[in-house]
Amino acid sequence: MKKLSDFAEDINKCSRCGKCQEVCPVYKLTGNDCAVSRGKFAMLSGVLKGDLKLNKTIEKYLDMCIKCGKCRDFCPSDIDVCEIFNTAKSEYVKDKFYGKITGFLQSKRIFNNFLKLGRFFKRAKNNLKGNTKLLYFTGCVNKIYPKSENAMKKVLAHYDVELIEKDFDCCGVPFLSSGNLERYEQAKKYNTELLKGDYAYIITDCASCESALKNYDLPDSNVINICHFLAIQKKKFLFKKPLKVTFHKPCHLKSDAFLKPLFAQCENVEYIKAENYDECCGFAGEFALRNPKLSFALSRKKAENLAKTGADIILTACPACIMGIRQGFAGKKHPKIMNIIEFLALADEIIEDK
Repeated sequence: MKKLSDFAEDINKCSRCGKCQEVCPVYKLTGNDCAVSRGKFAMLSGVLKGDLKLNKTIEKYLDMCIKCGKCRDFCPSDIDVCEIFNTAKSEYVKDKFYGKITGFLQSKRIFNNFLKLGRFFKRAKNNLKGNTKLLYFTGCVNKIYPKSENAMKKVLAHYDVELIEKDFDCCGVPFLSSGNLERYEQAKKYNTELLKGDYAYIITDCASCESALKNYDLPDSNVINICHFLAIQKKKFLFKKPLKVTFHKPCHLKSDAFLKPLFAQCENVEYIKAENYDECCGFAGEFALRNPKLSFALSRKKAENLAKTGADIILTACPACIMGIRQGFAGKKHPKIMNIIEFLALADEIIEDK
């Protein structure tokens, strides 16, 4: 595993141009330069020079980050911002008591035993045997509450596919957020072995899982969201009742190019694009726990923009985003909120598109 000192060149490469300020949701909300990557780099540069120590204050600002990756995508110096922050976080927590507690709770044995709570919920049987082989990366949320998994299996029953399931570990995103890089590398190594094989696609119904798998750098892999797969098939989803839907794009969903062709396959469905539909929902895992006020402010703004569309149903592609959107409505009456695959499973008919 890399150390913070391994990123000295990248940290010093930051020109403090301020491009990250233009795209950082937390900076837009706070105006605090320490909340954005260039401010964090200034602190970490001081750590590497020996002028500062990794302390609680620096950790607070490291945690004031939703890990959306927008600053990385817009960085003219092409700095992998999130990897640097995760490494700095790891070096700070490794000798701390709560870091050891987190490491224990996230150990494979404890973490996976927690996921077994999902055995109380009924999982749809996998009877899909067709010509196109799909390897399904289940995701932790489905192991606990398999609502979107069951919806996906219902939809795929109309396609000529074989769905292959394996006993995957967590994708690793929660471990990165808490600075538990050793656990992340363990999960990555384990999952990489299970992902090997001859499959048309590796599919998932969670944007965070999809992003994590793509960061594994798998050779010749074809990791896609289930909706991407459906969008390139020739099927139509018929809804008898006219519906208006809107979509929240999760931060970890790098491409939503499937939206237009997929909704074009949905009869009686009108898609209304929300203002700033791709801004963070505010939940962002551990960020919500450590920054509840900021999290709620981001969620509330997201909910306002989604409500303005007048949509009957709010769709997204990440279970954490569903929680973030619900948080934004804060008990107020709101449209139904669901994973897009759950919505497609509600179609009255799924037929060939001639």
